Amino acid sequence: MSNKTFEVDDLCLEQRVDELHAVAALDVAVCAVKRVDREADDYRSTLWLYPLDGRGAPRQLTAGTFKDQQPRWSPDGRQIAFISDRAGLNQIFLIRPDGGEARQVSFFKGGVSSFEWSPDGRTLLLTSVVHVDPQRRGGPGGELDGPRDPQAPEVAWRLPYKMDGVGYLLVQQLHLFTLDVDSGEDRRLTSGAFDVRAAAWSPDGGRVVFSRTREQRLAHRTDLWVMDADGANARRLTHEQPNTGLPCWSPDGRWIAFSGNCDDGDAQMQLWLAEAGSGCTHRLGGEDVEAVPGAPLHWSADSRALLVLVAHRGRQRLERIGVPDGQRRTLLDGERQVGGVAVGSSRIAFFAESGDRPLELYAAGLDGGQERCLSELNAWWGEREPLAACMRRFEVPDGEGGTEEVDAWLISARGAKGPSPMLLDVHGGPASYADLSFQNHAFWPTLCARGWLMVVPNTVGSASYGRDFAGRLRGHWGERDLAQHLAIIETLRREGRVDERVAITGSSYGGYMAAWAIGQSDAFRAAVVCAPVTNLETHYGTSDSGYYSDPYDLCGTPRIDRHTSRRLSPMTHVDKARTPTLILQGKEDERCPKCQSEELFVSLMCATEAPCELVMYPGGDHHVLKEGQPSHRLDGVRRIVDWVTHWVEQPLPPAGEGGRGRDGRPRSDGP
Repeated sequence: MSNKTFEVDDLCLEQRVDELHAVAALDVAVCAVKRVDREADDYRSTLWLYPLDGRGAPRQLTAGTFKDQQPRWSPDGRQIAFISDRAGLNQIFLIRPDGGEARQVSFFKGGVSSFEWSPDGRTLLLTSVVHVDPQRRGGPGGELDGPRDPQAPEVAWRLPYKMDGVGYLLVQQLHLFTLDVDSGEDRRLTSGAFDVRAAAWSPDGGRVVFSRTREQRLAHRTDLWVMDADGANARRLTHEQPNTGLPCWSPDGRWIAFSGNCDDGDAQMQLWLAEAGSGCTHRLGGEDVEAVPGAPLHWSADSRALLVLVAHRGRQRLERIGVPDGQRRTLLDGERQVGGVAVGSSRIAFFAESGDRPLELYAAGLDGGQERCLSELNAWWGEREPLAACMRRFEVPDGEGGTEEVDAWLISARGAKGPSPMLLDVHGGPASYADLSFQNHAFWPTLCARGWLMVVPNTVGSASYGRDFAGRLRGHWGERDLAQHLAIIETLRREGRVDERVAITGSSYGGYMAAWAIGQSDAFRAAVVCAPVTNLETHYGTSDSGYYSDPYDLCGTPRIDRHTSRRLSPMTHVDKARTPTLILQGKEDERCPKCQSEELFVSLMCATEAPCELVMYPGGDHHVLKEGQPSHRLDGVRRIVDWVTHWVEQPLPPAGEGGRGRDGRPRSDGP
């Protein structure tokens, strides 16, 4: 019996582990498994238990009719707390591992955003929204009993005043509370015009470390603070890093590990140690240790090492890093991206996925050995025609007169031979790297099933290859990386893997690159531009993060360089475009606002003859095609597949004066 081919609707079959947790008391992981509810055009998530030795069967803990998220074992392993929307607002519930009814223990008017158990298992440390009047500008008397009128004027008095996925920010603050699990009594620990981003207990439960924003005009910067468990004696711990996150106290109480950076706008997070007593900090493991953003840190029981998810050469791997010497040892690696690490009594739980395999849950020994797969969340994948994915090196120009080698993932149907149509998918960032998740690229398998080759490069500017490699793109967006993309295409064409049927797509910075490429080169017969930056001058002032990220990425100064911004904006060159272009945009995107897509669309329509369509998704944010409504994601994937498969078969019309050649260089007017 032959396998089925991948189709767009497979997007609705995927199940993903969103949260994973384990404790030293036992070798059983609890996780939240997210799935599409197509009828409701939404998502549901279910709690599952997985024995890490693989000997027992997985067990479903909640019904899956709500969004049950962030499960956390109590330290003794006797009960599980989790956040659920079953009460309307997100609140904390408790459930026993042997099942039964979940009991609601929090009743906060602003809901609960995150929480952690105290070491003795009696108290929860949590963050909750506090509603405030922005007219008070963070001053006394500004707190409200509930949300203000959404039609009231929105006054901005500091930056950021908005955030993608949230909208207008200054009507709320995120503060720390404790909640007694038995009595239900709560105590507020923080107050002021700032937001608490993350928090953790000291090992004796007597103190709390937390990351919070500043109370200044530029309030995006975050610092670590330490205070007593009752909120008294708060003091700032860090001063050198403009951004800190996910603090984690060592079992012996001496160290606080955290991720952070040294410059506003720098997306490459490094690993740091702070002495809990003095606050003295130093970098752990070297400058080129790139901690995966948002990944929690795990201490060894003897406080002599950290388990850290590290981005390395386009992959995510688990390393053991010695404290305080920074000696590194790889525990989990491979042609994949590892995520969601949790540590039990004698086993490590994690999930992983790659370009040809779906996300599943795994376990390994504490030394990384004896790995085994625990789940069959996406068994349907095995019923499809198999894919093949590999990473290979390409020689490309380095933008400084020489050459260098860069990596690119090649993904196709197994056994496929060229010449094939090709889709170049450019990652975001730019200081990021190719993401291999099916969730974010559901069109890849569908196109592979139709004979396409996916090429997903990590060109200059990408993270995970060291700070120098990423830093060389600053002030040279498009100028240095497009030449590398074109060199990869030409190499594959010479090898007979691809022909003239080449398309380009990307989201965020990848959207920028697709928009830049169509004004610089005739190499692409089709383009799909998603959530792009197209005008760097206006992005600086309209993006929720543009005021600090753009100056860093473009020239490394505290202020925007308008000359550089104009030179590197796709809008400066878009009148030369001849490539049929589809633009996909979340209408409520605050990271790369809709004005960026609208300006590109209007200019293409009025200044060129290139076929062009703009699709807006109401309510969609910057990640609408990855995490938005399932119907919007399905629509986007279907449009991408239809657009590139149609237009890639049609050669571009002849270039007029000022057109550009396939290599990206201006065409000559004469012979």
